[in-house]
Amino acid sequence: VKALTFDTGGTILDWHTGFSDALAKAGAKHGLDQDWAGLANELRRRSLGLTINMGEHTPPEHNHDDSHRMALHEVIVENGLEAFTPDDYRSIWWDAPHSLEVWPDFSAVLPKLRENYICASFTILSYRMIIDTAKKNGLSWDAVLSCEGIGKYKTLPESYQTVAKFLRLEPHECCMVACHNFDLDAAKRSGFKTAFVRRPNEWGTAGPPDPEPNPQHDIIANDFPDLARQLGILIN
Repeated sequence: VKALTFDTGGTILDWHTGFSDALAKAGAKHGLDQDWAGLANELRRRSLGLTINMGEHTPPEHNHDDSHRMALHEVIVENGLEAFTPDDYRSIWWDAPHSLEVWPDFSAVLPKLRENYICASFTILSYRMIIDTAKKNGLSWDAVLSCEGIGKYKTLPESYQTVAKFLRLEPHECCMVACHNFDLDAAKRSGFKTAFVRRPNEWGTAGPPDPEPNPQHDIIANDFPDLARQLGILIN
């Protein structure tokens, strides 16, 4: 393996806290009380549904930022949150995801991994979202490979094949790193090696919908220091 390609939303970035806090802050302005954590998860589910496999039959007509915006509109209308202003909307669908915090076990490990591998963000997130969150969290990627630029979104095989091509590597020389079986299983079918990293808090107290790794993955790690150790990299 010469390259580690990282799912970024969820595996690297804590979207749940970001969306929950933004929804709660907007609600407090209007004296509204809701299950903000539950609505954050619903926003995530719907935005994924609007993004996964785009480009299968026709060119994508929007990116993941647009998916956040459209999913938020549905959540607001269906939950009686019409008091939210345009500024509230933007604070949730744009400001929050573009300023997400990285999971605390990742930042110190990434430089060590980069000493031994090409480390690329391979994501359905928009280029701008990866740029903004990298700058906020001090992350240095060797490459940012967004499905936005590929024109084929995960889990379409063309997305994985194109990433390997861009890196001038064979698929088996790439290892997809993620906390989601659907992403890793698709990568495996395209010839990638796969590494499952547990993110038990990705969906908050509700827990992840698919917490148990597929045993076919090449590496199953409890966290990023554990991933590094299994790759033979010493972490202090």
